[in-house]
Amino acid sequence: MTEWHSYEPINGHRLPHDPLNAIVAPRPIGWVSTVSADGVANLAPYSFFNLFNYTPPIIGFSSMGWKDSVANIEATGEFVWNLVTRDLGEAMNATSASVPADVDEFALAGLEMAASTKVKPARVAASRAQFECKLTQLIRLETKEGKELDQWLVLGEAVAIHIDSAMLEDGVYQTARANPILRGGGPADYFAITEDSLFKMRRPG
Repeated sequence: MTEWHSYEPINGHRLPHDPLNAIVAPRPIGWVSTVSADGVANLAPYSFFNLFNYTPPIIGFSSMGWKDSVANIEATGEFVWNLVTRDLGEAMNATSASVPADVDEFALAGLEMAASTKVKPARVAASRAQFECKLTQLIRLETKEGKELDQWLVLGEAVAIHIDSAMLEDGVYQTARANPILRGGGPADYFAITEDSLFKMRRPG
């Protein structure tokens, strides 16, 4: 018989570490590049990130606090999402450092920039896929009582998508070939997507 550890979040989880982001995991990483109104490049990872619509393609990330990425996107209306793969994991982690707004995280992490085609923020040149995005909505999250949180949901429409052709086979993108990494729970857990973890299930008729 299953024994449950149950709790009401408002009263605390009674565990050494909040299990929430370990349960809803692993999650794709929102590695977001922006540029400030003054032209300073910024690059930061967000673990609350996903794809929300096919046509048009809309992706989004949520920021705990009004961080440089959110401020830049509000000011310019543009950002780029860069796919994080295992070979870029350490560089991605370096860009998570809390540094002043005038610090260029591309330079900090030793990453080469690639020019975008539809937006001003640069792409991570070594990333296997990038989405150039235009802001569609910037939403402040609220509690069930309507209390505003210092949590900001950024949604953007991808207006240009770049894919390393080596990731395609007969025109089909091979997810595991890029060896993407995903965010787990706790302060340091990540997971890699590899070919040996692939299995297939087709949707019923």
